[in-house]
Amino acid sequence: MRGKGVRLYRFKSIQFLIAASFTVMTVLVVSFVSIVLYNKFNRTAENNTSLSNQQIIYQVAANLEYYIRSMTTVFASVEAQIQSTGELPNDLLNERLNTIFNTREDLVTIGLFSDTGQRMTSIPSTYMRSNTHLTSQNWFLSAIENPNHLSFSVPHVQNLFKGKYKWVVSMSKGIKLKTANGEEIKAVLLVDANFKMIDDLSRSVKLGQKGYAYIIDDSAGNIIYHPQQQLIYAGLKYENVEQALKYTYGSYLDNSTGVDRLITIQTVNNVGWKIVGVSYMDEIVTTRKEISAFLLWLLLAVMIFVLLITLYMSAKISQPIKRLEKSMQLVERGNFDIHIPIRRDDEVGRLSRRFNLMVNRIRELMNQNIHEQEAKRKSELEVLQSQIHPHFLYNTLNSVVRLAGTGKNEDVITMITSLSKFFRISLSKGEHFILVADELEHIRNYLIIQKMRYKNKFEYAIEAEEEALTCRTLKLILQPLVENAIYHGIEPSADEGFIRISARIIEGKLCLQVKDDGLGIAPDKLKELLTTDASHDSEGAGVGIGLRNVHERIRLNYGEEYGLQFESEREEGTVVSLWLPCLQEGVEP
Repeated sequence: MRGKGVRLYRFKSIQFLIAASFTVMTVLVVSFVSIVLYNKFNRTAENNTSLSNQQIIYQVAANLEYYIRSMTTVFASVEAQIQSTGELPNDLLNERLNTIFNTREDLVTIGLFSDTGQRMTSIPSTYMRSNTHLTSQNWFLSAIENPNHLSFSVPHVQNLFKGKYKWVVSMSKGIKLKTANGEEIKAVLLVDANFKMIDDLSRSVKLGQKGYAYIIDDSAGNIIYHPQQQLIYAGLKYENVEQALKYTYGSYLDNSTGVDRLITIQTVNNVGWKIVGVSYMDEIVTTRKEISAFLLWLLLAVMIFVLLITLYMSAKISQPIKRLEKSMQLVERGNFDIHIPIRRDDEVGRLSRRFNLMVNRIRELMNQNIHEQEAKRKSELEVLQSQIHPHFLYNTLNSVVRLAGTGKNEDVITMITSLSKFFRISLSKGEHFILVADELEHIRNYLIIQKMRYKNKFEYAIEAEEEALTCRTLKLILQPLVENAIYHGIEPSADEGFIRISARIIEGKLCLQVKDDGLGIAPDKLKELLTTDASHDSEGAGVGIGLRNVHERIRLNYGEEYGLQFESEREEGTVVSLWLPCLQEGVEP
């Protein structure tokens, strides 16, 4: 009876059920799939080939469309440069056109002609041939007949210039130019692209061993490219272009040449060309038979392999399930230090991983209060650190390290001393108002550090009247102005700069002034300085210490009649004046 029970248990075990189920299922599924695929493949081979051809032709069309779009962008850039230039020709325009011309290897010609065919400017600027009949060429006529419309020509030999005879695709457009006296003149802009790029894109297409692709003009049916162009011109090869023109995209069977061919069409939208792919049906049938025979043998081998591997896997699957069951029993008893080793990545392995994650999550929840308190203290520390200019401190300390590395100990001492004084005044024991003398001392230490960091990029001077030094002011209001002078005025300039800081009493008001001889501020930007938020710079300056924020702090504490005043000229420099009430020590605003 015991032996019978053991045998019955084995038949009911997971290992036996998995092995039996997978064996029966594999035999049935593989047999069914083999029969269905064998019969189905013969009927779908042509459709699959058609789809593959469509994908290839679509990719070629997409690449060609992308290339045409890039050339259109180049044409627009050339047109923009011409429109933004004054009288023609001029050296500045030629320099810009040469820059555009040299950035693209496929550019052959950039030319601008009057509506009567007279050259206004061109790249290259070589001699033109006298018998080109320029005004009768298709690209010229298209530009004149359709002004403000970008036209693409069929490939042709460009013969405008002496010694230059390249196959090109011409882009042309009729435009209007304004002369110096405000009159409008009509002109034709020409950009020639080397046809080799289009030839390379099309020549790389392979549809089977004999298949190919060619390009036709959607409007007239002219063959723009054909891998056997010479045979087409000689009348030794025929393409049914009339039938291809009826399709925008898709596939159809063609027998106009006496051979069954599968034709695939795709339109290049932005230029009006059609990509026509040609593949031969005899190749499709031969390939289909070879693949069908191979598929039958492959499916038979796979079925045998799967049957063998199923027996092996059924034994392996049952072992981790049993280990998982034992681990769950330990968790039920309160032991949360359980970790199941993951040796496989199947369903059982993923289940074991989820079990480990669940146990870890329980331990994490048990320690949640401790983690929350640590996160809170960390957040408070980060807020405190963000108030003492961490980026400025980081960059300054980097400079100290570099100076120490080069043996400049006196400079190290100077920078560290200035940094210490800088932060001492920044903190000011929590006070918001300090003496002007302290504010000037604060900015002096800041300038010492920045001058050493920027390797004497600028010089500075600080001037103050004795009466102004004893006045009280909001702290940290000069630093944003000096930062702005350094980063946006002096640093971008090629010359050494000079910053002058002064404190004076003018008509009963305190005037703190920052003057630099940097690049200056454009008039439109000058109007926006106090109406838009300050952007973050490399030192972390931004909301709270930007120009607008300094202006608002002053007005909030002292009234609407005080604040910032700007004076600036391009290439001359900028003067920023801070107007404050003249309050002596001990007097609150």
